[in-house]
Amino acid sequence: MSYIDDRFLDFLRELELNNDRDWFNSNKKRFESDVKAPFEALVQEVIDVVAKVDPTIDISPKDAVFRIYRDTRFSKDKTPYKTHMGAVVGPGGRRALDSIGVYFEISGHRLGIASGLYMPDKDRLLAVRRLIMSRGAELDRILKGAAFKRLFEELQGDKNKVLPKEFKEAAKSQPLLFNKQFYCWAEYDPEEAKRDDLTKFVLQHYKAALPLNEFLAEA
Repeated sequence: MSYIDDRFLDFLRELELNNDRDWFNSNKKRFESDVKAPFEALVQEVIDVVAKVDPTIDISPKDAVFRIYRDTRFSKDKTPYKTHMGAVVGPGGRRALDSIGVYFEISGHRLGIASGLYMPDKDRLLAVRRLIMSRGAELDRILKGAAFKRLFEELQGDKNKVLPKEFKEAAKSQPLLFNKQFYCWAEYDPEEAKRDDLTKFVLQHYKAALPLNEFLAEA
């Protein structure tokens, strides 16, 4: 079934043009019925299908869905609301951005699906780089996998300009050592979010990224 419809997308597009508390409060019932409820239902179904692959996943939509309210304390952008709905389905939900899982978001302009390692801390980053240095050929084979190439194309992430000494020589042949993030991202027209098989579509991306995630998890 389709959880996302024109009312969902239209609300988020209107929110972009009216990103203030007065408008949101006047339209909060629309948000609850047209956006929040169907998105949580979608997330629950994604949790159910992904948990069949990874039985350690025992979360609810509340654990997975990011709040629409922005944290503006340290941002120059003081608009109070996000203009997309996003969720992480993985063992730790949205609070564990370094665990194996799948992230997806829907806005009025795109459907995005991602996986991989987005926010490794210093120790995890060091461990991942050491793993890549010792088994870079294995990672290259994973990234050339048919499903990964078809859905994600390549590994992405911000990079460091300078590396610790122990990685400099290896980085000449394995440039991924410069990465400080290791994620994959696929982006689609927002109309794709209305497809009846959206849950299956998200699951395909999760499975395509699974070899990468299992590799990274070894670190």
